[in-house]
Amino acid sequence: MDTYETGSALHSVKGKLTPDATRKVSRAIDLFEKHVDIQAEIDRLNLERPSVVTPLMFEHKLVSVAQRSATTIVLPEGTEPRILKAADEVLRRNIAELILLGDAQQICERAAEVGANIANARLLDPINSELTEQFMAEYQERRKHKQIPAEVAFDRMRDVSYFGTMLVLAGQADGMVSGAAHTTAHTIRPAIELLRDSEKVDTVSSSLFMCLPDKVLVYADCAIVPDPTDTQLADIAISSADTATAFGLAARVAMLSYSTGSSGSGTDVEKVRAATHMVRERRPDIVVEGPLQYDAAVDPGVAATKMPDSPVAGKATVLIFPDLNTGNNTYKAVQRSAGAVAVGPLLQGLKRPVNDLSRG
Repeated sequence: MDTYETGSALHSVKGKLTPDATRKVSRAIDLFEKHVDIQAEIDRLNLERPSVVTPLMFEHKLVSVAQRSATTIVLPEGTEPRILKAADEVLRRNIAELILLGDAQQICERAAEVGANIANARLLDPINSELTEQFMAEYQERRKHKQIPAEVAFDRMRDVSYFGTMLVLAGQADGMVSGAAHTTAHTIRPAIELLRDSEKVDTVSSSLFMCLPDKVLVYADCAIVPDPTDTQLADIAISSADTATAFGLAARVAMLSYSTGSSGSGTDVEKVRAATHMVRERRPDIVVEGPLQYDAAVDPGVAATKMPDSPVAGKATVLIFPDLNTGNNTYKAVQRSAGAVAVGPLLQGLKRPVNDLSRG
């Protein structure tokens, strides 16, 4: 083939960008973010802000805010393939600065195996870090009411979850994300010990962003409190409404139960009714309704029949489950059956962000 034929053949090649071409998709996103002023284009089009936040809109806003915030996140599971691949993308897109915990050589070897570039990440090993003894003393001081022995404190500071939490407490990191390999209990125990914010609410809970095909909902509590009291349920609702608002969602809170309005009775539904009253008393700014069944909370047609005058029914964005059995199984059922993406759990009731990952 001569030069002309070669040039003609190259000119006729059509590039294809398919959903499974992850490298091409990542490269396309990089180029788009680098060369296109998205907000300027939106302003030029004079687009009205939609009332419903779609998953793509939600993800774009999260990334945009993170890129402007210049935050530092600590990742305790520094050798986990999922974590390393995510770290590569976070660093490449300038979403955040990262601290990876673990043996530096093992982290680099594992990163090379999965093709992750983590050259710009800070690597810290709790086993031999100069910060370990400093954190040990600080931990003992903060937990002095428990009279923690020095050897116990030392062992805990060599644990990546405790060490990562201490980095957040010390201000060396703005938040922590863990749970790719560790249990929820392993991730949250240090955070509850060291970062609990009892000035706002007494209950540490969790929420999930459920990214459905056409909207984003907040589910709570799906990971922490097994059988909340009415007071704890009110705490969870207040924290979850604040979480939704912080992430740009209009918080319309549905307190879920097996009955809607005044149609049912029993201890379980009375607990939800009492919690709803507490939320209204404590935070009159929060739009809340309960008890509501799930379909009445999210389906306008059902809501029009069961509770036509409610400001929440049919358009709820924050769904508060009565217990952990219901919340955890519902989110997993929706995730698997509807193909929804679950973002979280996000811990609530802490002074600094510590977020858990699902191992599933």
